[in-house]
Amino acid sequence: MPCWYYEKKDLKNTPSLQDGIDFETESRYRKEGARFIIDTGTKMGLRYDTMATGVVYFHRFYMFHSFKEFPRYVTACCCLFLAGKVEETPKKCKDIIKVAKALLSDAQFQQFGEDAKEEVMTLERILLQTIRFDLQVEHPYGYLIKYAKSLKGEKSKLQKMVQMAWTFVNDSLCTTLCLQWEPEIIAIALMYLAGKLSKFEITDWIGRQPRHLRWWDMFVEDISLEILEDTCHQVLDLYSQQPSRTDSPQGLNAAPAKALPISTPTKASVAGRGFDQRLDAMQPKVEVSASANYVNYAMGVTPPVVGLPPSIVAPISVAHPIPPWSAYPIIPPTANPPIPPTAPQAYPPLPPSQPAAFYAPYTNFTGQVYPPAPPAQQPPPPPRPY
Repeated sequence: MPCWYYEKKDLKNTPSLQDGIDFETESRYRKEGARFIIDTGTKMGLRYDTMATGVVYFHRFYMFHSFKEFPRYVTACCCLFLAGKVEETPKKCKDIIKVAKALLSDAQFQQFGEDAKEEVMTLERILLQTIRFDLQVEHPYGYLIKYAKSLKGEKSKLQKMVQMAWTFVNDSLCTTLCLQWEPEIIAIALMYLAGKLSKFEITDWIGRQPRHLRWWDMFVEDISLEILEDTCHQVLDLYSQQPSRTDSPQGLNAAPAKALPISTPTKASVAGRGFDQRLDAMQPKVEVSASANYVNYAMGVTPPVVGLPPSIVAPISVAHPIPPWSAYPIIPPTANPPIPPTAPQAYPPLPPSQPAAFYAPYTNFTGQVYPPAPPAQQPPPPPRPY
């Protein structure tokens, strides 16, 4: 299978950059394509993993092709269409195009041409060849829940930290982190960021060994803080930009936000802006959604209803324990009414059987007659003397 992780120098030498598109514009195109996939999938009721798989396909596709050659919104619909089939949540191509047409402006929808369905179906074959039929994609979500269940601490603070980290994973799809690091490292980095912002300090965890200096050493060893902080900086760069954009799916007419380049963890940058100092400055801007039932379901926590006092929780618990069998009433079986006897079925008699004369009768046949045996051979004559 191909390796889908690239160095930063490769991310700055993509086909789009070679085709005359600057790095800031390409970053904006990637962000808009990822947001368009998420918006379309959300309106169609798709799962988060299906949308994340489509976004990963989108980023991988443009490591081999240029945005000038393939319009991003057509590619986004194609990636979501393929991801739905891979993740076993298929949607019809015409339904995806219908939702896309509602999200895009008329000028943006002109990218699909006269026959939008044929455009997406044709691009699907190119997409499969580009990603080399490597369809299975792992995401940080599963690792995030796995790591969180091994941590010890106050349950409410842990839940808040996991919710914040889950939101960061969603937002990281707008970056190229999926092209730089494995999902395990992304999950650890964003949990590290969420723990810093939520003031949740992890001091103990399940399965701790003396050689484990930090909690993530139990899962992935030899991860430096520079790598984690650089990953966090790339996510925080999203919150440093203005949310409005000119070429958004909603068609807003605002000044484009300048995308920040991929940061490199150097001593000067770390000492200049400082990770902890930037967190303190960014905390008022980072707003995390309060409702994410899939996180509560995975963690087995009953989410509080938004707008109610903290003492009141949701009336329906996320965890559904199976009650014991004694809780169900035993209903005695009822006697069925007797079935009245019926007269036996009368069938017409069968016709008399006639002998099938396949061959003529042999009345005078006495048995097999074999030809007479040949006479015994005489011994050969003696050789004639010369």
